[in-house]
Amino acid sequence: MAQQMSLTWRNRAACRGVDPDVFYPVSDEETEVAKAICAQCPVREACLEYALANRERDGVWGGATERERRRMIRQRRKTA
Repeated sequence: MAQQMSLTWRNRAACRGVDPDVFYPVSDEETEVAKAICAQCPVREACLEYALANRERDGVWGGATERERRRMIRQRRKTA
């Protein structure tokens, strides 16, 4: 139940109903459409935090690619 409650942000996500392939591009150069959707999203921060906490390996989450999320995790470790 706690897991379900913590994921209610997904119901308000701008990507809801969008083809998931948009968020799983073949290369980082093909992320513009996904990032544009994320930029307009009211729950972008919750999505990004979810991806960071769960170590999502693939796709664009909260406007960040997997490479960008790895960088964020490294930065957080340095400042912790």
